[in-house]
Amino acid sequence: MSGRLAIIGLGPGNETQVTPQASRAVEQAAFFYGYKPYVERLDLRPDQTRIASDNREELARAKEALEKAAEGHSVAVVSGGDPGVFAMAAAVCEAIETGPEVWKALDIEIVPGITAMLAVAARVGAPLGHDFCAISLSDNLKPWDLIELRLLAAAGAGFVIALYNPISKSRPWQLGRAFEALSAILPGTTPVVFGRAAGRPDERMQTCLLADAKPEMADMATCIIVGSTETRIIRRGDKPALVYTPRAATRPK
Repeated sequence: MSGRLAIIGLGPGNETQVTPQASRAVEQAAFFYGYKPYVERLDLRPDQTRIASDNREELARAKEALEKAAEGHSVAVVSGGDPGVFAMAAAVCEAIETGPEVWKALDIEIVPGITAMLAVAARVGAPLGHDFCAISLSDNLKPWDLIELRLLAAAGAGFVIALYNPISKSRPWQLGRAFEALSAILPGTTPVVFGRAAGRPDERMQTCLLADAKPEMADMATCIIVGSTETRIIRRGDKPALVYTPRAATRPK
């Protein structure tokens, strides 16, 4: 089997945050599959081809890329951030598990990237300095009651929580419900960070308290970091505040 498939994380969008390993993988591939905004970030040669698709077509995209690789081509599937965090690596693995045996014989490489939560955290300080978790608010692939249960469990256990896929036109109410659930566990003084386009010219970072957090402060591309009871905001006069979670945490009350 001569075909190969690289699943590449392109990072949060700033070209300086694309890893050398990811750049080499892009150089070696001939066909690129991905969500349109991600494949359009690639500076391809004339002999390289991009195949863009909608954001909600992950499994179909994975299967199409695997079929192309099985024909003997060098193929890449691209994701923003890291491909293993709410992205295409899991979709490709799912397709391989249920697909033909020939897909299992392919040379598969998963190339990590900088995730949205890491890029946002770096811009505002060190909110992930102690134990944290990541939860997607999209209920396209899991029921909302399970998401809400996980939010309550994570907040009750003292985790800092990174929220992915917080809101969209088709999911307008989930973020408000998430804030309500977290407010039942966490004090209103808990820091909340809204981060979008970290490291890009259109970057937007906003820090507020949980009591003041509103759904309209986010869009689908926003990564939200909700602190624990330990997370603090350091005010620095005319300089941007620093948000951090101490390395040693106390038992949740």
